[in-house]
Amino acid sequence: MDGDGFRRQFDVVLADVGRQIGVPVSGAQLLRLHGSAVFALPAAGLVVRISTNLAAIARITASLRVTAWLARGGFPCTIPASVRGQPFTIDGKVASVWQYVPDAPGPAPSAIDLARLLRDLHSRPLPPSPPEPLTDPLASVTAALRSAPPDAMPSQQRDWLADQIEELRGRWAELRFPHPAVLIHGDAHPGNLIRAPHGVIVLGDWDHVAVGPPEWDLAQIFYTSRRLGYPPQEEVDGFGAAYGWESRDWPGLPTLLAIREVSGLSPYIRNSPAQPFARRELALRVSTLQAGEHSARWNRPSPARPQEA
Repeated sequence: MDGDGFRRQFDVVLADVGRQIGVPVSGAQLLRLHGSAVFALPAAGLVVRISTNLAAIARITASLRVTAWLARGGFPCTIPASVRGQPFTIDGKVASVWQYVPDAPGPAPSAIDLARLLRDLHSRPLPPSPPEPLTDPLASVTAALRSAPPDAMPSQQRDWLADQIEELRGRWAELRFPHPAVLIHGDAHPGNLIRAPHGVIVLGDWDHVAVGPPEWDLAQIFYTSRRLGYPPQEEVDGFGAAYGWESRDWPGLPTLLAIREVSGLSPYIRNSPAQPFARRELALRVSTLQAGEHSARWNRPSPARPQEA
C-alpha cells in the first residue's frame, strides 16, 4: 500500500463516523497521521481521532471518561464530544470524537507551560473511576512486534528489538520511583498543547492516560529534545524548576529514556507495511539504537500542516 492508500483507509473510517453521528465530513482537515489519524471538522466544532491500534480501545475509553472528569474540575484539557456510542470500532480501528479547540494566534506553547500543567495534573486526586495502572510501558511495542508481518522489518532487527524489549522490561521492574503513583497523561510533550482562543493552554491527546509514576510524564520532554530536536534547550533547562522537581538528578531517568525510545516504535511497526514514512523511520530508529547512537536525530511524524480531506 502506498502513502495515498494508507491515508484512504482513515478517510473511510472518518466517513463512517460522520454517518453515525450525523455530521458531514467533506471539509475535514487532517491534522496528524501517526499512531492516530486526527481530523478536524471545524464547521461542526469537532475533532475525530482514529487509532490504528484496536487493542487501545480500553485506554481510549478511559481517556474519554477521565478528561470529562478533569474538565468538570477545571483542568484545561481537550473534552469529549457529546455523541452516543463512542468510542467506535470500525475496520479494525478505534475512533473517538472530541470538541474542537482551534489554535489561537500567539507564541507556541512551551515546555514550561507543559511543566505547569503536569504539576497541576499530578497534584490532583485520582478520579472516581481511574484508568488502568501503567505496569508495562513496553506492552504496546511488544504486541506490535508480535503481530507485525514478516516484511515490516528485517529479521535481524526484529530479533534484536525483541531482546531489547525484554532487557528494558527487567530494568523497569528494578526502578524505585521517588514519588507515589498519580494520574499521568502518558504522552506529555509540547506538541500536545494547544493555545486556545481564550488564551488558556490546553493539554490534548489523552490516549495513554494511566495511573503511574509522574517520572514517566517528566521523561518525555528529554526524549523529544534529544531525538527530535524540540523543545529548545533553554526550555528543557527550565522544565524542572517550573514543575518543582528536577528529574535529571534522578538516576533512573536514563532507563526511562531508553524505554521511551523503544516503546515509541509501536506505531511505526504497525504502520510500516502500509506507510512509506513509517517504514523508513522505523529502519532509521532501530539502526541507530542498535549502533548505540544516543544523540542521533530522528524525524517527527508528518504532516506538519493541515490537509483538506
